[in-house]
Amino acid sequence: MAHSYTPGLRVTSHALVRRERRLPLKGEVLVQAGAQVEPDTVVARTQLPGNVQTVNVAAKLSVDPAKSAETLLHPLGTLVKKGQPIASAKSLFGLMKSQIESPADGTIESVSSVTGQLILREPPIPVEVQAYVRGRISEVLAGEGVVVESQGALMQGIFGVGGETFGPIAVAVSRADEVLGPSHLKPEHRGAVVVGGAYVAHDTLMRAKEIGVAAVVVGGFDDHDLKRLLGKDLGVAITGQEDLGFTLVLTEGFGHIPMADRTFRMLQDHVGHVASVSGATQIRAGVMRPEILIPRDDAGAARPSEDSEGGLEIGALIRVIRQPYFGRLGKVVELPPELQALDSEARVRVLRVAFEGSQESVLVPRANIERIAD
Repeated sequence: MAHSYTPGLRVTSHALVRRERRLPLKGEVLVQAGAQVEPDTVVARTQLPGNVQTVNVAAKLSVDPAKSAETLLHPLGTLVKKGQPIASAKSLFGLMKSQIESPADGTIESVSSVTGQLILREPPIPVEVQAYVRGRISEVLAGEGVVVESQGALMQGIFGVGGETFGPIAVAVSRADEVLGPSHLKPEHRGAVVVGGAYVAHDTLMRAKEIGVAAVVVGGFDDHDLKRLLGKDLGVAITGQEDLGFTLVLTEGFGHIPMADRTFRMLQDHVGHVASVSGATQIRAGVMRPEILIPRDDAGAARPSEDSEGGLEIGALIRVIRQPYFGRLGKVVELPPELQALDSEARVRVLRVAFEGSQESVLVPRANIERIAD
């Protein structure tokens, strides 16, 4: 049987996932291997060096840079408050006195005898890393972080924006092809992962933000509204750092595209379960997909599969990712081994797809599809 390796989106009710939670620099790990954690459990902590404030002591006090250190009112290493005098000097034969106040809270770190610049280091910035998903600590990375292991349902999306969040699943529409509107969102959706259908408009997302929804998971969204949502062009960098007040995950793509029935049904089956959601997306080197993870206490009995991708074979679920069948879902019914000529005269490997809800089957280049992993 012919096979080809086709990266695709994972949509499975039984997955074993491992997520590395790492500090930006060395710090303290707060949990031990084997510990059970919740999404908001702080697993590691560190402190980033504070911002630097510079003060030109020589210029402000009209003294020789070599004598700047003599003007200090406190020794190096002293913690001072904003507005507290930190240096002074007399002028006009001692008749006038000038002084400099600290521009911020911080520590007097150094003063240069060459430039006359004083460096004030603001307090360190605490950084905490949470577990993100409910599970077990499978590995401790000494001084750096941990690896969290969890079992349950996993759904990957096409595109997302916004950071990591979590909340109970709430399905706000009755059908996978229904548009999620402002009227679907209720005060009880505060802190929830709200599931829509085929489409969400910008005004609905603003309503979600007003209510305090944790995340919105929906089939499609207009690409021209993305700049309006973000307040800037997205560019090609990784997403996930946007401060939107919520996380948005598109399961199908841009436009009015009904959510895949399999994905919608799986989310319906997990209503009320706490899901961990990340909108982080990277489509260039090192592909990263947005995801919805729903840990289950009974997942261990279901022989979860590893968080990986497999080959393409007869019966595999796929989604077409290029025109003219963009967004359509179906099953592979044939994998012809011979190359086929396209309209462009290029000869490529193809497959035959039977689309959902239709008797139609067509030949599609294998490069034009992605697998929806079991």
